[in-house]
Amino acid sequence: MERKLYDTYLEILREELVPAMGCTEPIAIAYAGALARETLGVLPERVVLRVSGNIIKNVKSVIVPHTGGRKGMRTAVAAGICCGDASRELEVLADVTEQQLNTLADYLERTDITMEEADSSCPFDLQVTVFAGADEACVRIVSHHTNVVLVRKNDQRLVERPFCDEAVQPPESRRLLTVEQIVAFADEVRMEDVAPILQRQIDCNTAIAKKGLEEGYGAGIGRILLRSYGDSVQNRAKAWAAAGSDARMNGCEMPVIINSGSGNQGMTASLPVIVYAEERNATQEELYRALVVSNLVTIHLKTGIGSLSAYCGATSAGCGAGAGICYLYGGRYDEIAHTIVNALAINSGMICDGAKASCAAKIASAVEAGLLGMQMYQHDSQFYGGDGIVVKGVENTIRAVSKVAREGMRATDKTVIQLMME
Repeated sequence: MERKLYDTYLEILREELVPAMGCTEPIAIAYAGALARETLGVLPERVVLRVSGNIIKNVKSVIVPHTGGRKGMRTAVAAGICCGDASRELEVLADVTEQQLNTLADYLERTDITMEEADSSCPFDLQVTVFAGADEACVRIVSHHTNVVLVRKNDQRLVERPFCDEAVQPPESRRLLTVEQIVAFADEVRMEDVAPILQRQIDCNTAIAKKGLEEGYGAGIGRILLRSYGDSVQNRAKAWAAAGSDARMNGCEMPVIINSGSGNQGMTASLPVIVYAEERNATQEELYRALVVSNLVTIHLKTGIGSLSAYCGATSAGCGAGAGICYLYGGRYDEIAHTIVNALAINSGMICDGAKASCAAKIASAVEAGLLGMQMYQHDSQFYGGDGIVVKGVENTIRAVSKVAREGMRATDKTVIQLMME
């Protein structure tokens, strides 16, 4: 593998596999709120939050961590303003104290916080404007969770970066991902280059999954799976991934390592691979290489879809998990390509109706599709080009699914958002 492409793939892992506490959309709002207060210099007397419909969808029903179990956009922005540390970015609320929590309750009660839908074509667009006396400050984030394009105090623009409020195109580096080259990179990557990134993912995501299985978060999908269907490796893979989501969507104050901007996708891409590696007594190196496959396949699948859409991102991560497990059991390009195509044919089209407890059940379904896609090829069964949206060749099928999700499901997205806002 040529050095330039190797370095690009490694940098993608470094950029994508980062820690976040809580669902990333409310945390992005909290981050913007913390940065706006820091810019204003005093506690705001009035707040205007303007967000795109997809952010409304992903914040409405999820608990914001370190807020005493509170939900929603008002909570997210107020928590960032009162308690947040903007320098921590997606861990902006990690160090909230009990005293700050009391301040948050008072601030929510007495502060005018206005929420508006952004007039923007970009699925990810949020703007926080804060006021105190004659002063105001504004922070705008577009495209992804930490992409601050504007920081302004009164008429002075402290940060201003060019952006487009249309649907944002993925970075050029992501366009270099292919399944064949992902497998080649996994075969060749030096352990010292990826071990720190992947061990952090293993440690963080395993810890929150354990918490989800031990305690009664959300709908308890992970625990229900184990109680209902037993301790097989296949069921444990689904249960652990679901349990991580159970905890994360419902107030657990532990960090996760995200993938494609999503903690649920980060857990779905990693935990089933970790469970299967333990089952077969894989070496640490074998686990790392399999996680390289699962994470990069997930990013590759998500690249053409975009950060927020009507298409449930767990579907992509479930395919990634299936690909990683296939690699763990000796599969290489042909086997992995067929696993991905089969899994996409099974589950593509599952809608995203925001972050909430039922995400755990969708994750279990996505992992099942990834595992079934692998088992189909092992038993000489596969879907062929012309079977529905399947096109001959894994890259062609990925492009077809991306087009369905990005373009074909726009009307679905609008309808889902409209129903949720009602």
